[in-house]
Amino acid sequence: MQTTTRLLGHFIDGREQRAGARNAPVWNPATGDIQARVALADVFEVDEAVSTARRAFKKWSQTPPHRRAAVLFAFRELMFANIDRLASVISSEHGKTLDDAKAEVARGLDVVEFACGIPQLLKGEFSADVGRDIDSHALRQPLGVCAGITPFNFPAMVPMWMFPVAIACGNTFILKPSERDPSLALEMAALLHEAGLPAGVFNVVNGDRETVDALLKHADIAAISFVGSTPVAQHVFTKANEHGKRVQALGGAKNHLVVMNDADLDGAVESIVGAAYGSAGERCMAVSVVVAVGNDVADKLIDRITTRIASLRIGAGDAPGVEMGPLITREHRDKVASYIDIGKNEGATVVVDGRKANVPTRGFFLGATLLDNVMPHMRVHREEIFGPVLGIVRVNTLDEALDLISAHEFANGASIFTQNGSTARYFERNVAAGMVGINVSIPVPMAFHSFGGWKHSLFGDYHIHGPEGVRFYTRLKTVTARWTAATDASGHFAMPVHR
Repeated sequence: MQTTTRLLGHFIDGREQRAGARNAPVWNPATGDIQARVALADVFEVDEAVSTARRAFKKWSQTPPHRRAAVLFAFRELMFANIDRLASVISSEHGKTLDDAKAEVARGLDVVEFACGIPQLLKGEFSADVGRDIDSHALRQPLGVCAGITPFNFPAMVPMWMFPVAIACGNTFILKPSERDPSLALEMAALLHEAGLPAGVFNVVNGDRETVDALLKHADIAAISFVGSTPVAQHVFTKANEHGKRVQALGGAKNHLVVMNDADLDGAVESIVGAAYGSAGERCMAVSVVVAVGNDVADKLIDRITTRIASLRIGAGDAPGVEMGPLITREHRDKVASYIDIGKNEGATVVVDGRKANVPTRGFFLGATLLDNVMPHMRVHREEIFGPVLGIVRVNTLDEALDLISAHEFANGASIFTQNGSTARYFERNVAAGMVGINVSIPVPMAFHSFGGWKHSLFGDYHIHGPEGVRFYTRLKTVTARWTAATDASGHFAMPVHR
């Protein structure tokens, strides 16, 4: 009996639309089966979404901030009420465990909670009597139609880094999620509509590079937010700038974790294993390099990590007790696996080969991999692998570790494990990274701070969410006003000065 594969469409003007001739498969990574197909928007469907958002902007931007916040709070409540179902959707399309998926939703909702404070966050500045009978004040106003382009690894959290702040500030928004796991974006669109968000304020267009380029070129889009790989981030940043848009583009990473000889090694190992192999290493903040200060530290770490890998439970994300699921696609799994031979051929020692792990034969699985004697010139150190491959680099001093990190083209996050406050402070002040952890393996800031790296991990002037997010999605207007009972009819031809 032939079954009909469901088709996922777009969400435009308050309803799901299934138009469009082009589509692509959506896989279940745990089984290797196609579970749906997703429509890929062309320039006409993108234009329809932008036109809808543009029409909705005037009324939404004039809606009082506390009313915008009330819609977001209702959305937050609906997301929490449906968190089990939403986590199941994420797990089935991405492969991550249910617990990891729930945590992703919760971390995204932290940004929603932050955005609910928009009446406070948009409070302007006022200066009385800057001149005779003259006052000055500043306010922040929305940009217009904004767009977000998000990756497959966090289908809930990364979009929520963007659209809650954007729409709280009075903008309308178009989300282009990854075509590999598009369902969560449509789920959030429906819940926003249920929460009372007016039609057209939030829209979803599914698609591929053609869709992305249509967004980058569209004259009525004021700002673009992007999270993904560095090559695509550079493309997005360049093209969006060429078309006069404000842009923040977060790129790749190679996050280092330094372990000192006074560190709590047992605690460090648990943190390292979770940070390296959680979500199958498909995180921009995953730890992919451990920098061991001293050979004795390196040997102890390898022994403990190897033991912990042996007990790592790998399987379908919805199976009880599973700690690591599959990778997103067969092609990506094979690409990640190829780095094991690349490292070996360049001189690294393969301590644990994930290709030999006891993993399910169906689906896109790869076991945890551990490489020792990784050197800075090797591709396994220079390139973002984005999978469960952890490399150990051996150095003699903390300064060597800092030099190693500073020389890398990526500078997203860096952490240190030590019991010495002076060492930690020295590392914090001197490490070249946008986010720093002290005895914290994944230093992702809370929503009321901003997320972003340095160098080729970020293109643009603004980090994402938090105070930087509010600044990104608004523009400053400064008003100088004179109110006087007397009429001053004389002209002033020189630059005004205050004496």
